[in-house]
Amino acid sequence: MPSDAEILIVDDHQGTLYALESALAPLGYPLGRATSGDEALKQVLRGRVGLLLLDLRAPGADGLEVVRYLRRLEQTQHIPVVLLTGFGADQDLAGAAYRLGVADLITKPVDPYILRTKIRYLYDAHRHRLALEAEIRELRALVKDPGPGDPPPRVPIQRDPGTPAPAREAT
Repeated sequence: MPSDAEILIVDDHQGTLYALESALAPLGYPLGRATSGDEALKQVLRGRVGLLLLDLRAPGADGLEVVRYLRRLEQTQHIPVVLLTGFGADQDLAGAAYRLGVADLITKPVDPYILRTKIRYLYDAHRHRLALEAEIRELRALVKDPGPGDPPPRVPIQRDPGTPAPAREAT
């Protein structure tokens, strides 16, 4: 995820888009918008989206269809998705959404404070996770397997400072 990855807000009602952007603007993260599931997929596949705030009943591909598609692709399977619904709590819908790996399901109307809190946490956690994965890749590259004639890498033994070193045997 690039450092300037945006939070993509997807809803087909301009008033709802404006309200959600206004609620999230104080976070200072880049925001994007889409008015359909198909448009959202195109933007996500460009690789600039760090979190998706998606209306369940978006025109074109609906919210669950978009999530199903994202979860099948390696480059998009870990993008946090928050689904928005105006139809109240539905256990079957919630179960289907969470089985697909949706981070949260929020009913409209949305409390701006709660929305900001959840989005900040999910966006930052995703960003930190990606940074850790990049660091792991770098470390693995540094400690790659030695060739047939190369000695194995030496890894210093780390001991608790309060533990004495073992006695050496006399030879």
